[in-house]
Amino acid sequence: MNKEDLWVLIEEAREQVPDTRDGSNIADRASALLARGSVQEITAAQQTLWDLMADSYQNRLWAAAYVINGGCSDDGFDYFRGWLIAQGRTTFERVLAAPDILAELSQVRTAAAEGTDLDCENMLSIVWNAHRKATGQELPADAFTIRYPDLDPAWDFNFDDREEMARRLPALTALYSY
Repeated sequence: MNKEDLWVLIEEAREQVPDTRDGSNIADRASALLARGSVQEITAAQQTLWDLMADSYQNRLWAAAYVINGGCSDDGFDYFRGWLIAQGRTTFERVLAAPDILAELSQVRTAAAEGTDLDCENMLSIVWNAHRKATGQELPADAFTIRYPDLDPAWDFNFDDREEMARRLPALTALYSY
């Protein structure tokens, strides 16, 4: 399964859930859809999913997640990126290109108003769950490798620096009164 196939699967899952605000529903549906594929497709999807995680491993996105979720640990950043993947390809690619546009998304605006975090840990296990459902076995440990890129040194600053964050992410910091 390549990236295009995984994005099609995620879009299909999004179309089949009544409320796309809940990433867990999308993840559950995506896992169920994936479980219908061959074992080879399911296994290949794990690498593809982690390639998307690597693509989104950017400290400017991490800074945006920090603003949105009121802080962001390593695991929290993984879960935030799981949420971002659950939003679909178009949103994912737009946000990677310019993380401050997150402030334009209705889901982000709602989360800001309600004081809720944006995360979806379940998206990270869609392949594990599909493989278990299809085979009754755990996904092979060697099914994927994680190759995170180096973080951009220009974004290596303290995310608690409100002035710097407001300069770099003006729309998000204004939305969150950061």
